[in-house]
Amino acid sequence: MKVIKLAALLALTWGYAGIALAAPTPPAAQPPAASADAAGSETAPLPPPSSAAQHLYASAKNDILQVRSLLKSGRTQSSVGSGFLIGTSNLVVTNYHVVSQFALDPATYVGEWIDTSGQRGNVELLAVDVLHDLAVLRVSRNGTGFFKMPEQLARLAQGQYLYSMGNPLDLGFAISEGAYNGVIARSFYDQLMFTGPINSGMSGGPSVTADGSVAGINVSKRLDGELVSFLVPARYAQDLLKKVEAQEKAPTDFTAVVASQLLKHQTAMVNQLLASPLSLKPMGPYQVPVRESEQMRCWGRSNVKADKPFTVDDASCAMESAIFVSGSLQTGQVSIRHQFLRSTSLDKLRFAQLATASFKNEHFGSNKDARMTGPNCTEDFVKNKDLPLRAVLCVRAYRKFAGLYDFALLTASTDQGMMSLQSRLDARGVSYENGLRLSRVFLDSLSLAPKKGGGK
Repeated sequence: MKVIKLAALLALTWGYAGIALAAPTPPAAQPPAASADAAGSETAPLPPPSSAAQHLYASAKNDILQVRSLLKSGRTQSSVGSGFLIGTSNLVVTNYHVVSQFALDPATYVGEWIDTSGQRGNVELLAVDVLHDLAVLRVSRNGTGFFKMPEQLARLAQGQYLYSMGNPLDLGFAISEGAYNGVIARSFYDQLMFTGPINSGMSGGPSVTADGSVAGINVSKRLDGELVSFLVPARYAQDLLKKVEAQEKAPTDFTAVVASQLLKHQTAMVNQLLASPLSLKPMGPYQVPVRESEQMRCWGRSNVKADKPFTVDDASCAMESAIFVSGSLQTGQVSIRHQFLRSTSLDKLRFAQLATASFKNEHFGSNKDARMTGPNCTEDFVKNKDLPLRAVLCVRAYRKFAGLYDFALLTASTDQGMMSLQSRLDARGVSYENGLRLSRVFLDSLSLAPKKGGGK
């Protein structure tokens, strides 16, 4: 990392830090992330469909499409997902991550649709919703009217059967059945939990009730569980279709559209995170800030071992979801980490060497990253209300999405000879102002724990 010794980090507490950043240049696009669509080659095949599933599939199959991303040069396949035609129109709903390559890099990639009868054609991208992972396409054929998005969407009850359709593992069109099990609140935006298999290639396909009403759009599955999958609620697709209906023509620059949506997300994320004071937890003689909520989870552990001359306690909090932008970029996320090092057997010099090595072992990114500028860092010794700290603030700019930055703030206490509190805040995909805002709050929240009797 590039470090500038400015003696100016205290400016974070009162004003703008003034860190110069490189001018944006576009990076290369990458294929979609496996966690967003692919389950891997070891995924088990879908179970045989029931008679109800067979009837639904027979009625719906003409309106299910495979959506492919192709390299323009040679038209070779780069990624595969699914989509479905709305009513009797030529509009198709799918996931944003299915179309992200030709949305962000249309000079290199082009979209193509294939239906269950083998017909195919090019697609026109009309709108994207990166926050809910949705997109609307226009194709050169119309639907039969099976999949509708009415004003009044179907009401779902816990345990009712849903049927997801798509092209799993690029093996052919298929249907899987499972149960609706409520709304997941751990994601920043609502998702539906579907206890049925959604395999790679089914992303963007429809999930319907027994009478064929669209309940959601296939989006992802948990790789660490069995039959735990997720759907984008149909109401978000309904909103995007209304937007398409109202727009005179499709955007010519979807990179700018995505940037605008990410900026909207980071404003909501930071406002929600700072809507109330951060919780303070004791770690030795210190108090450390954390945030525990439906979207942000915290964990703790200790490495107390008889053969180690020191002990490290860890406390970490992180948002459990991020916004998929491309196969190489997921953003819109905040994490917090605290490490409390202490020793009773090392001398002060060796402990200082240990603490310094731990502090210097942090990584803030590379200058060779095509997506972002290299880290521009400011380091200083500062003191907030009552705690002297060594602090490093690093900022990176997104090359392709103007106005977005990654912030990393690293601190280490300097008040004890045989103890060290080392803390880190990471804010990914935030505006410059909100990155500074989070850094100020985090820095001000680190403190000494109150002594017994109420004094410091």
